[in-house]
Formats: sequence, structure tokens, C-alpha cells
Amino acid sequence: MHFLDQAKIYIKSGWGGGGAVGFRREKYVEYGGPDGGDGGKGGDIIFEAVPGLNTLIDFRYTQHFRAQRGHGGSGSNKTGAGGDDLVIKVPIGTQILADDEERTLLADLTEEGQRIVFLKGGDGGRGNASYKTSTNRTPRQHGTGWPGEEMFVWLRLKLLADAGLVGLPNAGKSTFINAVTNAQAKVGAYAFTTTRPQLGVVRHKGNEFVIADIPGLIEGAAEGAGIGDRFLGHIERCKVLLHLIDANDKDVATSYRIVRDELDAYGAGLLDKKIIIALNKIDTLDDELIAALSAELEEASGAEVIAISGAAGIGVDWALDKLLEAIGPDHARVSDDDEGAEEVEWSPI
Repeated sequence: MHFLDQAKIYIKSGWGGGGAVGFRREKYVEYGGPDGGDGGKGGDIIFEAVPGLNTLIDFRYTQHFRAQRGHGGSGSNKTGAGGDDLVIKVPIGTQILADDEERTLLADLTEEGQRIVFLKGGDGGRGNASYKTSTNRTPRQHGTGWPGEEMFVWLRLKLLADAGLVGLPNAGKSTFINAVTNAQAKVGAYAFTTTRPQLGVVRHKGNEFVIADIPGLIEGAAEGAGIGDRFLGHIERCKVLLHLIDANDKDVATSYRIVRDELDAYGAGLLDKKIIIALNKIDTLDDELIAALSAELEEASGAEVIAISGAAGIGVDWALDKLLEAIGPDHARVSDDDEGAEEVEWSPI
């Protein structure tokens, strides 16, 4: 399945049905009169966040959504049936944005089953019975129904994950997520093997949490270099970031600063998130060099550095311990594989 995290669509709620013009003509009922019923209400446009979806690809092929119009009224004061609501199902984590220069946020669907009535259908028109007055005994006017609402909106998907992986291309992010989750991210000896975000579920010490891998950042990503920094939106909701740095880089401190500068240029509070720094691929180095590179990184970052190897499994549990600690018990849930463990309420954000 192709991954798509932005889509522009047109939505329109239903018109109200027209009111009826009618008069009573029962044979044995005296005093006839107007009896035209009102029209039915138009259908609403409703957005619903559903599980099992992690892409907006369906909206590439279907871009226009119109709810049903209300049915017209009829004689004997019968009100027309309302038009069917149109429910648009989107992945959890979808934002609805206005089609303006600022892309104003209109709604944010972050919970499973969350529904919002986004556009309301038009009211039905009045039947001629409602126009009857003491001076107008046989009205023939009626309402045609009120128009529905319509607009273009942007849908933007921000994946829900507890932890996110960041780093330069070939920092070992895909190898790490493959090692700790059931994900099958592409791994290769060239830059940008990861071209779209990848989610995986970590099961560690009886707990579960979701981790996201995004394409690598390079210097100038905020200006569009490489794949750019658009995919950073998928880690905006993360509680903690794991910054992987390739131990084989010529200058690990510079590698660290490049990514930090790009996070700062992107904004959205990414630089303020809890970040765990990991020197990766240490299986290719000796202990003395590992210690020297770790000290260099600690001096540049002012934080603790953990030494790991996703490929060899060295220090991976240590990194997961750090992530689990940062995520906290409120957002990590008991693993289904941990028999007899007490279940706790869990949310991926």
C-alpha cells in the first residue's frame, strides 16, 4: 500500500428538501385547507477516526464528497425524509485544515472512534401549510430548502507514536526498528533507504509502546534538501525522540548538530522534547574508540550518551529502558504476551 499523508478534498453537505404545496380533499371531511408538509433536512458531512488505516491514499482517487439531499415534503402534512449523512473515515491522527495560506487547523482526530459533524446539512423548506394565516387561507407559497455548506479542506496525517527515531541517513534507524519491533523497514547501504514513515510496536519488559522511523535528515532539510523535513510532522506527537548517530561518521559531534539544527528549523516543539542520544554501530569499533566518541558526543550535547548496535543487539535493551522510562506508565500498556499481568488503559499519544 502506498503511503500518503496529505490530501486535498472537496466536501459538501446536502441541501434541504423542498416544501410541498397541497390541499385537503377528503370526501367526508369538511373545511379543506393547505396540508403541504415541510422538506427533510440535508445530510451532514461527518469525519470519523477509525483503526486499521495509516495512509490517506484513498483520497488521491476519490476527492469529492457530497451528502444526500433531503427529500421533499408531501400532502397530508407529511415531512420529507432527511438525507443520509456522509461519514468520511480517516486514519487516527488525521488533521483537517482550511484551504487558506495559513492552513488553519479546523479539527484534530486523535482518538479511535472520534466523530465530528464537520458540515451541517441545510434545513428543509416550509410546506404551504405553515404559511396559513387568518388572512391567507389558501397559501400556495413554499420553501425550496436551504443550501448545504461546501468547502475545500486539506487532510494531513500525523502518525501516532510514543517514540520517534531521528538521525542522518544511514544512521541505522531502520535496522534498529527492525530489531526491536515487528516492522520490516527497508535496509540498504545507501542514503534514504527509508522514504516514508514506518511504525512498529515494541514489546519490552511486559510493556508495549509504538515507535516511528522517519526518513533521514541532512543539512538544509528545512529548505528542501534531500527528502526535506515534511515527515517530521509524524513525530510531533511523540513523547521522546531517540537520536541515532553513526559511530563511523567522520565527526559525530557535527552529525549531532546537523540534526539538532534541522529540528530547530522545523519548530513545533521538537527541540524541547525529551531526547535520548545513542552512538550506533559500535560493533565495528574497539572499546577505546567507543569511549572517545561517546565523550565527544557528551561534550557537544551536554547529555548522557548510550552506546548501542542495532544490528548486533548491543545495548538495545538499555535504549528501550530509556525510552520506556521517558514515555512513562501512563502511555505504555501491558503487553498481551505478559500472561497474568494487570491490564492498564493505554493511548498511543
